[in-house]
Amino acid sequence: MTPIRTLADLDGQPHANVFPDAEPKTIRLTLPEGEEVAPHSHPGRDIVLYLIEGTVELQLGDATHEMTAGDIVRFDGDQEISPHAVEDSTALIVLANQSDD
Repeated sequence: MTPIRTLADLDGQPHANVFPDAEPKTIRLTLPEGEEVAPHSHPGRDIVLYLIEGTVELQLGDATHEMTAGDIVRFDGDQEISPHAVEDSTALIVLANQSDD
């Protein structure tokens, strides 16, 4: 059976695992205005972050990128990431295993 989920119905703050124990790892990130996730990395992963609503300052390595609702970014999980919510924000994050290509 194909699983269908509603992001708003997921449990977990700020992270909610959309499809537990399934790959690629898919997370709904919800951050209230002013909140942030401490700098961290996801070695061995390629990451896609789609900002559904809000505004986020996304720290990637040494650079800061401002994202607004509808923006999407792809990056290497080996670098440090730290999202900071400029306003209440919700994002969908997909963490895929890096290929050997």
